[in-house]
Amino acid sequence: MNWIKRNTILKGELIELIPLEENHFEDLEFLAREKSIWEFIPADMSNSNKCFGVFSSAIIEREKGTQFPFVIFDKQKMKIIGSTRLMEIYPVHKKLEIGWTWLHPDYWSTPVNLECKLLLLTFCFEELKVIRVQLKTDENNIRSQKAIQKIGAQYEGILRNDMLRENGTKRNSAYYSIIDSDWETIKIELTEIFENKKKASH
Repeated sequence: MNWIKRNTILKGELIELIPLEENHFEDLEFLAREKSIWEFIPADMSNSNKCFGVFSSAIIEREKGTQFPFVIFDKQKMKIIGSTRLMEIYPVHKKLEIGWTWLHPDYWSTPVNLECKLLLLTFCFEELKVIRVQLKTDENNIRSQKAIQKIGAQYEGILRNDMLRENGTKRNSAYYSIIDSDWETIKIELTEIFENKKKASH
C-alpha cells in the first residue's frame, strides 16, 4: 500500500492541488511551452514530447509509491496553472522531498507558490507525520533559492555534480530542509507571510 492515498486533494484559498491524471497533460503541455520556466530545471519541457514523457513517468512512479504528482489549479480562474510533486518518498524513514514545482510566469511573485508550499508542508507534517522535508534547486537559480528561504527552510549546503543537464553540463544543487521540530514555528510564519502577500496582491 502506498503511503499517500491516491485520491489526496489539498484545498487552499486560492488553489487546489489535485492528483495528476492523463487528462491534464494537454493543459500542462500548453503552459510548459514558456521556455523561461525551464532555465534552471534539468529537463526542458517546452518540447511537447518531453513534457508528455515526464508526466507519464510521474504517474508510473506514483503507482510505485516513489512520487506523488499534483497539478496546481487556480480556483478563481478555474484552470490549471502549473504542477508540483512529492518525491524521494521514504515511508520507513518518514521523509520526502517537495520538488518539480513550476508555475506559468503569470503566477510568479504571486501568493500562489506560498500557498502551494503551505498546503504541502501541512499535509506532510500533520497528516503523514514526516520528520524531514527536503527541497533542492540549481545553485544558479537565485529566484528559487530565495523562494525556498522565504518559507523557512534551512540551507544545508551544495551537493556537487548532483545532476546532468540535458545539454550535458554538470549541475550543483543547493539543498534545504525543514524538520518536524521546525514546523510549528514555520507554519505560523509562513501563514502570516502568505496572508500579507495575498492582501498586497489585491
